Amino acid sequence: MSTTQSERLRALLEPLVVKAGLELEEVKVSAAGSRRQLLVVVDSDEGVDLDAMAEVSRELSQALDASDVMGEAQYQLEVSSPGTDRPLTEPRHFRRNTGRLVKFRLKERGELIARIIAVDDTGLDLEVPGVKGRRPKPDRAQFEAIERARVEIEFSRKQGEPETGGGAVDESTEEA
Repeated sequence: MSTTQSERLRALLEPLVVKAGLELEEVKVSAAGSRRQLLVVVDSDEGVDLDAMAEVSRELSQALDASDVMGEAQYQLEVSSPGTDRPLTEPRHFRRNTGRLVKFRLKERGELIARIIAVDDTGLDLEVPGVKGRRPKPDRAQFEAIERARVEIEFSRKQGEPETGGGAVDESTEEA
């Protein structure tokens, strides 16, 4: 039975990422000139600090060097956490963004911008901001009704509202 390079990479890297207390979100190989770039995206419920990013980057680099999963051609390893522009697709993504403003595309209702208040097994409790001085309104979205969702960047929040933050990127890339 043949497996793809992506599956082999995930099988090699995921146990190391989990051991570091993180989750493997994405593994992507792309062409970067005459070399290839291996992008590994990791995350956790608490976010990923730069020290954890550097440590997991070293672990992954050593494992890749000891295996033949990338073949003989040179590649550049980039380990990062997801940015705010990544699509929210899993319940854990929504949980991690509780308190943030999100733009949704809902199957039967169309577009909606709302703040995530709570997440449970079936969907989200939302707060739709009031317009022109009106009070915010509660709403609910079931996971199966969500076609797309992304965090909306807020440049001016009211005091006490949670910050929206981007993903950290480990700038120390390694070459094999």
